[in-house]
Amino acid sequence: MDVQVNGSPTYCYTGGKPLDPGQPTVVFIHGVLNDHSVWALQSRYMAHHGWNVLAVDLPGHGRSRGDAPASVEQAADFINALLDALGIQQAALVGHSWGSLIALEAAARLGARASHLVLVGTAYPMKVSPALIEAALHEPEKALRMVNVFSRSTLAPPLGAGFWVYGAGMALGRRVLRSNPQVNVFHRGFVACDSYANGEQAIAAIQCPVLFALGNLDQMTPPKAAQGLIQAARAAGKQVQVAQLPVGHHQMSEAPDATLQAIRGFLAQRP
Repeated sequence: MDVQVNGSPTYCYTGGKPLDPGQPTVVFIHGVLNDHSVWALQSRYMAHHGWNVLAVDLPGHGRSRGDAPASVEQAADFINALLDALGIQQAALVGHSWGSLIALEAAARLGARASHLVLVGTAYPMKVSPALIEAALHEPEKALRMVNVFSRSTLAPPLGAGFWVYGAGMALGRRVLRSNPQVNVFHRGFVACDSYANGEQAIAAIQCPVLFALGNLDQMTPPKAAQGLIQAARAAGKQVQVAQLPVGHHQMSEAPDATLQAIRGFLAQRP
C-alpha cells in the first residue's frame, strides 16, 4: 500500500489485507539498510490474525520516497505523521535495532496513542564503531559484510532448504543502498543510531507496556547493552517484559517463529 506522508509516497506492507477500522494496528519498523521485508513472517501472520499491519519502508529506503531520516527524532516524527495520514488513533509499535530506537521515541511522542512497544535487538546508547561508520561511508560493501557477519549466529537457520541468511542479508542491503542514489542511507542510519541521546527520557515518557526481545548471541546489540534501558523503564514504573531468544542480532530471520511468538503473546495482552 502507498500513502502520502509529508508530501512523499510511502510504502507500507499490509500482509495482503486492507486496513479495517475495527481492528487494532501494529507498525513494524526496520533497522539500518533494511526495509519492510525483514518482518515477512511476523507481519503477514499478524495481518491474518486480527491486526491491521503497517510494515513500513522508512523514507528514502526501498519503495518509499522522501528524505531519509538523519536522526531517530526525524524518523519518529515520520511514524507519527504516517499514523495521522491514515487516521489511525492508536497503534502498537515494533522496531528492530535502529527501528527500536525510532519506535521508542515515537511511542514517547504519541503518548496514549501507543498501545504497546516492542524493542527487538535494542541497546541504549546504541553506539556504533567509528571504523564501521567510516566503512559505511567509504567502503559500504566492506561494511555490509561486517554487519552481516556480526548480525548472525548462524548462516542457515532451519527455515527450509536453500535459505541462506547471510546471502539474503547481503542482497537486501545492496538493494536498499541502491534504492537511494542521493543519500548513503547506510552511513546516515548508523550516525543516527550513534547520535541518539534521548533514550532514558523517552522510556520514562511512554504510557504503554514494553517488551524487550533480545538475542542471547547478539554481537551488534548485546543483551547487556539493553539493561540500562530496562532498569530505567522499571524504575519509572513501566510494565516491562523481557524475552530472551537464543540467536544473534537478526532475530526475525534466525528465529522467526520464536520472535513471532514473543510479539504475538505480548500484543495479545490488552493494557
